[in-house]
Amino acid sequence: MNDDERVRTQARGQIRTQWLSLLECHQAIAIIRAPTAEVGLAMAKAAAAGGFYLIEVAWNNRQPAELMSAIRQALPDRVVGVGTVLNLADLRGAIAAKAQFCFTPHTDRELISLAQAHQLPIIPGAMTPTEIITAWRLGASSVKVFPISALGNDTYIRSILGPLGPIPLVPTGGVTSESALKLIEAGAVAVGLSTALFPKAEVASGNWAAIEARSRYLLALLANQAGA
Repeated sequence: MNDDERVRTQARGQIRTQWLSLLECHQAIAIIRAPTAEVGLAMAKAAAAGGFYLIEVAWNNRQPAELMSAIRQALPDRVVGVGTVLNLADLRGAIAAKAQFCFTPHTDRELISLAQAHQLPIIPGAMTPTEIITAWRLGASSVKVFPISALGNDTYIRSILGPLGPIPLVPTGGVTSESALKLIEAGAVAVGLSTALFPKAEVASGNWAAIEARSRYLLALLANQAGA
């Protein structure tokens, strides 16, 4: 290993360590999918008021860069990143918008390399043991297991962690308050929530108090489990 490779390896390790510390501390990520930037900002504020620290803006939102910028300005004490990043153009846009982490629904070597070059935590999506190990070996900061509700939720996490070892997994896709707790108990380092945290009817009616209360309830469940 030459000096440049050694420096890159050390930097990748530092990024992983810092990101995993955030996940272990907060355990849940609020995923924003909104019809407008105004609604997306209100969703983020409600989740943050309920205690969410990690907020993900799906890149297939309308004007995702503007939405992320608005959230970061309104919530400067939160960590705001992006998700649903599909290609290099998406990732470059997210980097330009100062994303603080990046989730992808798939594992792509070029995306991981670009994120690493910008010291950006990247969490690629994977489903099978082969995909999970591949993502981790390529330098993922953690691995998104997606779609977890279709794979068996906590049963699947418990089954794969046995042979795979301590790879930090972040299940997403159909996670609910009830399944979130079971997923963490099964060994997931954190979970991502979208629809279950932001029911369409409550978003449409602007019932931000209900979303704040649900956020607080979920995080209390996870905190109690961690302290048990």
